[in-house]
Amino acid sequence: MGTFCSVIKFENLQELKRLCHWGPIIALGVIAICSTMAMIDSVLWYWPLHTTGGSVNFIMLINWTVMILYNYFNAMFVGPGFVPLGWKPENSQDTMYLQYCKVCQAYKAPRSHHCRKCNRCVMKMDHHCPWINNCCGYQNHASFTLFLLLAPLGCIHAAFIFVMTMYTQLYNRMKIVLRNKTSIESWIEEKAKDRIQYYQLDEVFVFPYDMGSRWKNFKQVFTWSGVPEGDGLEWPIREGCHQYSLTIEQLKQKADKRVRSVRYKVIEDYSGACCPLNKGIKTFFTSPCTEEPRIQLQKGEFILATRGLRYWLYGDKILDDSFIEGVSRIRGWFPRNCVEKCPCDAETDQAPEGEKKNR
Repeated sequence: MGTFCSVIKFENLQELKRLCHWGPIIALGVIAICSTMAMIDSVLWYWPLHTTGGSVNFIMLINWTVMILYNYFNAMFVGPGFVPLGWKPENSQDTMYLQYCKVCQAYKAPRSHHCRKCNRCVMKMDHHCPWINNCCGYQNHASFTLFLLLAPLGCIHAAFIFVMTMYTQLYNRMKIVLRNKTSIESWIEEKAKDRIQYYQLDEVFVFPYDMGSRWKNFKQVFTWSGVPEGDGLEWPIREGCHQYSLTIEQLKQKADKRVRSVRYKVIEDYSGACCPLNKGIKTFFTSPCTEEPRIQLQKGEFILATRGLRYWLYGDKILDDSFIEGVSRIRGWFPRNCVEKCPCDAETDQAPEGEKKNR
């Protein structure tokens, strides 16, 4: 509260100039970068926000940032407190024990010292700190010390999140390497199981490139020379499979996607914004965390949706002859509340692939 009052009272708005210095610029830049990256990491990777631990983790990150900034600005703007200009002790005989400051035209009170940077006598002066562009002294000693305590604790928390994020990524990466897969191939295998279960088929999908041995799979990626084995076009396969087992499964999935996709009609224009404010608070805050594009929608257009989240859908525009020549497809994410199911598809009531998983 002291910071807030000192900023608004501003008998001296000049205090804001303290921000225009290399110290506060670097300090606030580091705080902003570390806090932002830690929050983004905690949202995307570690921990999931929908868990209790993830929620507590995220709240703690915000708490560190707020407390660090509060004490930082308190130390900067409240300041150390200065000996009044022209000050002298009530008992004039006490002047014999005090030093006289010619710049401030006043006696130096006990524990006070003149700061050349501030050009004032500072009460209980500790030092002039370039990071807050002010002195540390009587009024801001506690705030400055708390800032120095909280900043490392916040950094330790952020570092823990960064380390766990990298560990999680490394763990997931090694898991698929030891099975001789890529991330995309893992996703294809998962969709294969979903397709077989959905249609209750009497078949089993066997991933063709898993050699059955972790060591053999490991050697497919890592070699002493650093050059991967093979030519990148043909691969060693396990018994009972052939070179095109995976691509055959992909073709089945593409055909299945066309069957299970749902036709929607656009009932409201959408600009293609990543986080549209005019489509509702829930739509704004649940925008998909992906680099996949958003697509512009105009009322009356038709979309084939192939997958979705609770408030977003992903699909292809149904193009007509009026579209630019050479554009084969336009696909991406768009808000659910901009479209409605076409009557013919509403009867079948099939949800886009992936929707039931995300709800």
